[in-house]
Amino acid sequence: MSRWAALPAELDPRVRQLVVRLRRLKDHSGLSLRQLAARTGYSQKSWERYLGGRSLPPREAVEALARAVDEEPTRLLALHEVAAEAWRKGRREAPAVEPERVPLVAPESLSVEATGARSPGRSLRVALMAGAVALVLALSTAVLLVVRLSGGDPASPLVATGGQSSPAVSASMPSASASPSAPAYTCRPERVDGHWYAGLSRTRDAILANGHAGPEVAEAQCLLRRAGISPGVIDGIFGPATERAVRQVQRRAGLVVDGIIGPHTWKALRQ
Repeated sequence: MSRWAALPAELDPRVRQLVVRLRRLKDHSGLSLRQLAARTGYSQKSWERYLGGRSLPPREAVEALARAVDEEPTRLLALHEVAAEAWRKGRREAPAVEPERVPLVAPESLSVEATGARSPGRSLRVALMAGAVALVLALSTAVLLVVRLSGGDPASPLVATGGQSSPAVSASMPSASASPSAPAYTCRPERVDGHWYAGLSRTRDAILANGHAGPEVAEAQCLLRRAGISPGVIDGIFGPATERAVRQVQRRAGLVVDGIIGPHTWKALRQ
């Protein structure tokens, strides 16, 4: 077994879940990083970054690792999809914490000191360019902040409209006014041809993980409740309570306990 270094504390939990799973597969295979690099076509340094949480592995690298250790790639790819979304979201939000780092007055003063007096026309062009860059940066920062507020904080439309939320904005945010205790879906379990269905979806192979939402998630929540395992509110949102319930049913059925619903977990739920 490899002695892995601790993952960065700021690493998103969904990315951490993917990295931990890749580490376990690598350890169970008995492959060294050099052998893994030879089998996957990705360098040893690349795998050090991927398994150290410093860089998100591309989808192709995850598939290559699955082939190298004889693992079904479907679950890994589902984990990668969720991790990639969290990784992209983190990178989009990163510029918003450093909005005012570039006052571009220094280049003019440096050039004057190094080469002597410049012509007034050149100094004016430098000043105009510096002002234009500063304006673009300010506008970009404002756009990022508006996008971040409107995407992550349900109350942000009030800021954008001076305290009065418009009907269009209110209509686009039904979840903000809905009571969290009122289920959005109704379970109607019935047994058809030896399989259980809750009347919300008939899928047997949809890949669902923490962060997903929709009628397929509500169907899984209904089947978990039918099996005597509480997933929390039947709201169609795959959250921590649903993940804990999925792990419990996987453990009961003797499956790989990863908290992700795939074909094998669907089979266990519908039996």
